[in-house]
Amino acid sequence: MHERIRRLTQAAIIAAMYVVLTHLQNIILPGSATWAIQCRISEALCVLAFFTPAAISGLTVGCLLFNLSYAGALPLDIVVGSLATLLSAWAMWRTRKVTIWGVPILGLAMPALFNAFLVGRELTIYIGGGFWVNALTVGLGELIVLYTLGLLLYLVLKRRHLDSGLFG
Repeated sequence: MHERIRRLTQAAIIAAMYVVLTHLQNIILPGSATWAIQCRISEALCVLAFFTPAAISGLTVGCLLFNLSYAGALPLDIVVGSLATLLSAWAMWRTRKVTIWGVPILGLAMPALFNAFLVGRELTIYIGGGFWVNALTVGLGELIVLYTLGLLLYLVLKRRHLDSGLFG
């Protein structure tokens, strides 16, 4: 029972951090977390899926709660964005041991891959434009966040042994 409570608590904290970071970013830099070309700082939290399966549900619920609470969210994004986050986090957890020089390079690309195709298609439905252009802009935003802030967060957690302390 103790393990279930710990995982539930981790998921709730991750979800709350995702929602708060995304709303703060939208307040400080309006639209930067919600436009077609976006770099959600909160997506860096996806690296937590390398350390705990609780991040899968935490990130998914966080994305869902943000999309439900953001007035400008597209109706389809509530489902599609949350599904992309769920699939990304799950894939990151599954690829956590595939590393190059101790870094899960393949796993870091998962949010870009799933969001590019799913959210890229959604944007094509809502705002038009070519699917590949939308997929490229969404995927590029994800890659920028994951390979900068996400990688930095991952390395700090590993090098300071916080991964085992927080999630071990």
